[in-house]
Amino acid sequence: MSGHGDPILMTARKGAALKGVAEVPGDKSISHRALILGALSVGRTEITGLLEGQDVLDTAKAMQAFGATVTRHGPGDWTVEGVGVGGFAEPEDVIDCGNSGTGVRLIMGCMATSPITATFTGDASLRKRPMGRVTDPIALFGARAVGRAGGRLPMTIVGAADPVPVRYTTPMPSAQVKSAVLLAGLNAPGQTVVTEREATRDHTERMLRGFGADISVEETAEGRVITLQGQPELTGQKVAVPRDPSSAAFPVCAALIVPGSDILVPGVSQNPTRNGLFTTLVEMGADITFENPREEGGEPVADLRVRSSALHGIAVPPERAASMIDEYPVLSVVAACATGTTVMRGVKELRVKESDRIDAMARGLEACGVAIEEDEDTLIVHGLGAGNVPGGATCATHIDHRIAMSFLVLGLASQQPISVDDGSPIATSFPAFEGLMAGLGAQITRGA
Repeated sequence: MSGHGDPILMTARKGAALKGVAEVPGDKSISHRALILGALSVGRTEITGLLEGQDVLDTAKAMQAFGATVTRHGPGDWTVEGVGVGGFAEPEDVIDCGNSGTGVRLIMGCMATSPITATFTGDASLRKRPMGRVTDPIALFGARAVGRAGGRLPMTIVGAADPVPVRYTTPMPSAQVKSAVLLAGLNAPGQTVVTEREATRDHTERMLRGFGADISVEETAEGRVITLQGQPELTGQKVAVPRDPSSAAFPVCAALIVPGSDILVPGVSQNPTRNGLFTTLVEMGADITFENPREEGGEPVADLRVRSSALHGIAVPPERAASMIDEYPVLSVVAACATGTTVMRGVKELRVKESDRIDAMARGLEACGVAIEEDEDTLIVHGLGAGNVPGGATCATHIDHRIAMSFLVLGLASQQPISVDDGSPIATSFPAFEGLMAGLGAQITRGA
């Protein structure tokens, strides 16, 4: 059962070349943060290009529950009247974050240093995901967490009445953990310092600075050291959300493996902490050009021109994992259609995403006739070359939007159609996926 209503069987099959313009939605990471920082600011934040997937809508509801006024004015056009740092009210009901690990972890962080109590839950997938990676560091500020065995939701957070600043080194490369600690540090006196040994997506640091926080970043021998001065007055801003590179990954990869394709994907974020997939695809021989580079909403963006390409397997540097962690499922699809072997190491974080993504992709690829190898931290795909993936399977999505979209992309280039047992989770991050892909000429239908 999906947790998003009845399961939706979906099938993708080989068809004509993909052509046209793919207007992918706003960046999910930035959309979450724009709502949260708007709620923590004084005055009005105006957001354009907000992703209206279910994950982000759940964060908007949560900000309302904590006392902010969140209003939708039209597609992607939202305002937030904030309550200021330390101004969160205690919610009257349980906060349901649906499928969103980003939403729940960031919200736990930003309420952890206020003297309020909140209970969080989510769908079946989110209730399996570990929250100790956030509740451990927020306990250093003085917050308390009570949840199910193994640090699982539902969970109640009792915010610190007298928070103290902390110095924290992240034990794993996780933008969610880093961001939760920084957001908790906003309402603690003095300096909160976070050190990450491997750089992760830096949207939180960029946006905190844009909203008026005193924050600095220093590269040291120990890693990337982020210092935040607590108890600032954040001021409402105008935020133009760039288009999501994680969503762009699906039409981009589809165009690369469907013969004769030529598409344009405009306005995609080129943040260096997020563009590992595009770097990797180019190394595999992808014909991608980055046109009209510019800046939108404090983020570098470009228009991507993508043409079908003869691809070859590579060894992806493990240090690149943090900049493309959400894109490994669809990269493994591209690898299946490439010539030779693609080795993906340093990817153990995939095991604790919406599903165990290494296992989900491995089992699905095997069912489609692709040989794979895996261990706890590695996925190796033995590519069959363009047009040689047999397909013909129904793949389990495990309530995971990226698994669903990845196998549908593979079905566009396989010899036999590929189905997914439940496409409903796609709505959490990319509700326009079906319509956008159909507009390019993709043969994706509901049912067998």
